[in-house]
Amino acid sequence: MTSSPSSSREAERGSRRASPVGHAAMRSANLSLLLRHLHSRGGRSRATLSQETGLSKASVTSLVQDLVERGLVQEGQVERRGTVGRPGTEVRIDPLHVAGIGLELNVDYLAVCLRDLAGEVRFTSSIPMPYVADGEPADGEPARTADGCSARVADGRSYPPGLVLDRVAELLDESLAVAAEAGLWVAGITIAPPGPIDYDGASVRLASNLGWADVPLGEELAARLGPEHPPLALENDAKLSALAEAPRLARRGITDLVYLTGDMGVGAGIIAEGRLIRGWSGFSGEVGHIGLDPAGERCRCGRRGCWETMVGFDTVLAVLEKDDPARSGRLPMLERLARIRELLEADDPRLHDRFTALVEDLVRGVGVLVDVLNPQAIVLGGYFGHFADLLVAPVQTALDERLLAADGRVEVSGSVLGLEAAAAGGAAVALERVLEDPLLAPAVTPGA
Repeated sequence: MTSSPSSSREAERGSRRASPVGHAAMRSANLSLLLRHLHSRGGRSRATLSQETGLSKASVTSLVQDLVERGLVQEGQVERRGTVGRPGTEVRIDPLHVAGIGLELNVDYLAVCLRDLAGEVRFTSSIPMPYVADGEPADGEPARTADGCSARVADGRSYPPGLVLDRVAELLDESLAVAAEAGLWVAGITIAPPGPIDYDGASVRLASNLGWADVPLGEELAARLGPEHPPLALENDAKLSALAEAPRLARRGITDLVYLTGDMGVGAGIIAEGRLIRGWSGFSGEVGHIGLDPAGERCRCGRRGCWETMVGFDTVLAVLEKDDPARSGRLPMLERLARIRELLEADDPRLHDRFTALVEDLVRGVGVLVDVLNPQAIVLGGYFGHFADLLVAPVQTALDERLLAADGRVEVSGSVLGLEAAAAGGAAVALERVLEDPLLAPAVTPGA
């Protein structure tokens, strides 16, 4: 016999009543609610927390005590809000005990960031990406592309995973040592490689600019860090950069944005209604491979006329003299960018022409993104962000001129986080583990 919709709803309600939420689960959820509220809103008195969260004053007092014991919040100054009644003591995020680590694997550099729960950066470092040039002996097996070819992808360079991950592990060990010395418990580590991720297998599915396919990055790093390492997770670099920039824009009511990262490749992190868009298979944001010119240059992915062949960092390097230091992958990225800035300020005609064409080519691709995604904001990151003073205004003007409707204007800005955006986003994602379940944080020794 087929049940009616109403009887099905009754059965569903009965099922829910038969499986009540346990006290421990409810307490964990309320701890998370309180901690997230303080994390996003700043310090509050217990009375204010009760009003804003809907929790009883007694519950707030008990929950705050639990959070204090785990080093997640601390009592601070007296709260003064200009209201009638005795002022309460402010409860705020404790920056002294919990941190997260993010690390970006970029074609040109490795960047790491250690951030505490209050958002303060405790350690950051950026070094050139290790590689093997033509004629140099490789350390271990070279990477292989999906078609089995040797992974030589840029000016005769290759990026053997063993060589790269050894250096990544050294940076992570250095960050963990800084955390330990500061008394910080590390909630997790988020690694940000370019390209789509196999989240279940913790591997890089395809990073064409590194020549990597199906590299078991999580497994390899875990082996290098040893059995006591914090939990490891992977996320795409552009997606993490978008997550890192999103809070700044959200404070202004912007919840739909595209973060565009400019490196050798071009990727996008897409935030829609405040949520990160991954796509059903994780390939969302591979905008550098939008085909804009079927007769154009061949891309590293094997196609022709991809957007990144027009606006990638190597299109800037290509106009420089072959022996110019900006072309050296052995130099830190900031030094290479500073050299390009120096040439621009010296009125190098080749670079001025390149940046003029770069604006036009940026608008070709950004225009497609604006028409398809209808974001409120476009954030230029990577080397685009470094030269925001040259790119933002003309890109904004060009987009304004092609508006279909006045209320569809998109705001263009440069990233405020620079080359560390993805690493900063990775550290924030690692801290999400504690915001989701505060009981993961170990109790702290009184007075520590």
